[in-house]
Amino acid sequence: MKAKSLVLAGAMLGALSAPAAAGEIDVKIGVLADMSGLYSDIGGAGAVVAAQMAVEDFKPAEKGMKVAIVSADTQNKPDVAVSIARKWFDAEGVDVVVDLPTSAISLAVAPLVREKNKVALFTASASSDITGKGCTPNGVHWAYDTWALSHGTAAAITRNGGKTWFFMTADYAFGQAMERDASAVVVANGGKVLGSVRHPLDSKDLSSFILQAQASRAEVIGLANGGGDTINSIKQAAEFGVVQGGQRLAGMLLFITDIHSLGLQTAQGLALTTGFYWDLNEKTRAFGERFAKLHGGRYPSMTQAGTYSSTYAYLQAVKQLGSPDDGRAVVKALRDAGPIDDPLFGKTTVRVDGRAVHDMLLVEVKKPEESKGPFDYYKVISVIPAAEAFRPLAEGHCPLVE
Repeated sequence: MKAKSLVLAGAMLGALSAPAAAGEIDVKIGVLADMSGLYSDIGGAGAVVAAQMAVEDFKPAEKGMKVAIVSADTQNKPDVAVSIARKWFDAEGVDVVVDLPTSAISLAVAPLVREKNKVALFTASASSDITGKGCTPNGVHWAYDTWALSHGTAAAITRNGGKTWFFMTADYAFGQAMERDASAVVVANGGKVLGSVRHPLDSKDLSSFILQAQASRAEVIGLANGGGDTINSIKQAAEFGVVQGGQRLAGMLLFITDIHSLGLQTAQGLALTTGFYWDLNEKTRAFGERFAKLHGGRYPSMTQAGTYSSTYAYLQAVKQLGSPDDGRAVVKALRDAGPIDDPLFGKTTVRVDGRAVHDMLLVEVKKPEESKGPFDYYKVISVIPAAEAFRPLAEGHCPLVE
């Protein structure tokens, strides 16, 4: 499945990489993603497909532009990601990087992007610090963050009776930020955090951590992890009878690809917050079905949708300016565009801190008998308006906010 997508990517990259004609605006996009690890399903080769779809829909040739796409595997290591990005910027003419899995990678790459005056479109990392203390004038954080996810899921569960919490946290920037933001929401809604345990990234055996969470007797076990770690947490919690014992699991960062891997029999009833669902309306369905045909039948995750939308918006800003060379100016053009009528996320505004603000969705995973087929997995419980979905600008401590 992935091999097929990568072959397709190679063919399209060749077509997109032809030399720019005289007078054309030449743009080079770098998809810096997890191609082989625990986040490869939510981004990976699918992120390349999403970027290609955005370029195709933008119709650069009709606008006097030539767009090339390159891609690389971060291996989920910040030093590897920084090295690739530096080479792209210094030697290969890359103007913008997109995807950037893990918050540690995003927070490491952001200063380099600022130094080189390029653009970073953060679509596969979650820490709210990216638009907080780590904000730069060269970055845009699309799709979701820990503040938005925690205020959607943790608030809903706490208000509905889940008053005591214990967190299983991936021990790196994202997990720590998620635990921090979710804990604040639990307390603000009258709940109590009984404790937490932190596990290494990409842990295969989580039994000791699950036993600690189980022993806490908390009503809710918050999973402040993502990708393969979340899937393993849920599967292994089932083996230990956590839910059968009366505790509830709350996935703080869950993607439709995770639900697909888990199966509805295991995932049914999980509440989660997302910025995108392929089966929400006619526009998202059209995108989802087209993406699935290009990606081996797998429907798009929130991060892949974010790659599409942010890439398209970026190209619009470059066209308006007439050049991709000044990254700060491109990001300013995105901000000054006002509400973007985005087909996947709805009305979207980019703030001065780099946060792309749009509605979020609180959804519940369907029971097996409620699903009509693969990837028909969510029931929308409520829409969280953009004004409430993301952290207020004044509370983020971004140095760019006066």
